[in-house]
Amino acid sequence: MAPSLRRVVAMAPLRLRVLAAAGELDRPVRWVAVSELEDPTPFLEGGELVLTTGMRLGAYDAGPYISRLVKMGAAGLGFGVGLSHEEVPEEYVRVANARGLPLIEVHRDTPFIAIGKAVSELLAAEQYEELSRAFAAQGRLTRAALQPEGMHAIVDRLAKEVDGWVLLLDESGGVLHSAGAGARRRARGLLPELERLRATGAPSSLSSSTPDEHVIVQPLGDHRRLRGFFAVGCARPFSPVTHTVVNAAGSLLTLALEQSRGRLAAEARVRTAVLRLLLAGDRAVAEDVLGRDLPADPVVVLACRADDPEGLAEALPGFTAPWRGMIVALVPEAQAQRAAAVAAERGRAGVSTPVTLDALGTGLNQAERAVERALATATPLVRFRDLAGQGLLSLLDPEAAATYAEAVLAPLREHGSRADLIESLRAYLAANGHWDAAAQRLGVHRHTLRYRIRKVAELLDRDLDDPANRAELWVALNVGAT
Repeated sequence: MAPSLRRVVAMAPLRLRVLAAAGELDRPVRWVAVSELEDPTPFLEGGELVLTTGMRLGAYDAGPYISRLVKMGAAGLGFGVGLSHEEVPEEYVRVANARGLPLIEVHRDTPFIAIGKAVSELLAAEQYEELSRAFAAQGRLTRAALQPEGMHAIVDRLAKEVDGWVLLLDESGGVLHSAGAGARRRARGLLPELERLRATGAPSSLSSSTPDEHVIVQPLGDHRRLRGFFAVGCARPFSPVTHTVVNAAGSLLTLALEQSRGRLAAEARVRTAVLRLLLAGDRAVAEDVLGRDLPADPVVVLACRADDPEGLAEALPGFTAPWRGMIVALVPEAQAQRAAAVAAERGRAGVSTPVTLDALGTGLNQAERAVERALATATPLVRFRDLAGQGLLSLLDPEAAATYAEAVLAPLREHGSRADLIESLRAYLAANGHWDAAAQRLGVHRHTLRYRIRKVAELLDRDLDDPANRAELWVALNVGAT
C-alpha cells in the first residue's frame, strides 16, 4: 500500500508546509511527478504528488490548473517557492481549498529530488512490508495445511488472515466447510458465479464488489477436471497482499484435493484386494490387510453404479470396495435397508439376500444380477429376492435371451404359412406332452396335433421326448413372447 500524503508531509527534513485541504492528507502517494507544464495531466496516471515552481503559471491559471489535477486524481500539489514565486499565490490556496486538493509549500532549500527520493524509499519500505506480510501469511497457511484437518484448517486460517469469511464448496456448490461470521448463508447467493466459472471451463477466478462487501470466487482443480470452489469475502477491498494470500490458499487447497484423491485411489486398490481375498476364502488375511474386523455374519451385498462412486463409498456403512466398475458394499443385515436407500439415491443398485462371508461369491453374484436388471429397467433399486420370485427367465440377459429364442424358433417361423406350429408346440409343452389336453387347448384333433409336433421335431432336429430339449424350447417360447 502506498504511503499517505500525511506521512510524506510529516518528514521533517523535507520542510513541507500544508496550505490548503489539510483534511485530505490521507490520500496515498503513488509517485512524485515534477512538471512545469501548464497542463501536466497527459503525463499522469493518478495518485501522484505533482511538484512545480509555477514558472509558467500566473494567478489566473489557478482555476483551470487545479481543476485538471483534481479531475486526473492527483494526490496533491507541491508548490516550490523562492524561484518563480516568493510565496504560493493566494489564488492557488483559495482554489485548492475549494476543490479539496492538498496544496503544500515546498521550502526554497528543499530540492524536488529529495521529495522524490523520500517517497521512493517509503514505497520500497511499504512493498517490503507487504511482501513480508504475504510470506508470513503463506507460512501460516502452509502450517495449517499440514494439520490433520487439512483443507478445513486452511479455510479457517484464511478467514482469519483476510478478517472475513471463507467457503469451501464441492463441484455442485454444496458447502464442505465454512469459516467466518455468516459464511454458510452466503452459499446460495454464489450459485450464479459458480455457473459462470463452470461455463468458462478455464481455471480463472471471479470477483464482485458492493459498498459493503468484496468477494472472490476461485475454482479448485486443473484444466482436466473441476474439483470444487472456494469463496472469500470481506468488508474492505482486497489489497495486493490479500490477493497473494488468497491465491496461495487456492494452490494449497488444490494440492490437498489432489493428495486426497491419490490417497483415496490407493485405499480403493487395497479394498479391492481385500474383496478378492474374501472371495478366495482368506478372511483372516483379508482382515489383516484391512487392519480391522469385517462385518459379522450374515451380511447383505450391495452392488451399485453411481456417477460419484467415491462419494457413495463414503456414504455407505460396512465395508466397501470398487469392483468391475461398481461399488460393492458388505453391510450388516441390520443396516441393509438404510444402505440400500442411500445407494438408490445415488445411482442404480442391486441387493443380495443375507449371506455369510464364506458364501460371499453367491451374494456378490446375486447383487450383480440385481444391479444388471436395475440398469436394464432404469430402476433405482432391485432386490435379488424379488428378481428370483419372477422365475428363472428373469435372471437371463434380455438381449441375449431374445437372440437365442429367435435362432431356435427361426425354422418354425420360416416354414411357409404354418405359424400354428409355434402355438402347437407351446400347447404341447404346457400340457407336459399329454396329447388330449394339448389338443383340447388348441381346439384340434389329437391326430392333427401329432402331425404338427412331428413336423416341429423334424424342422428343429430335436427329440421332444428329451426333457432338456423341452426346457430349452419352453425358454425360447417364453422369451420370444415377452
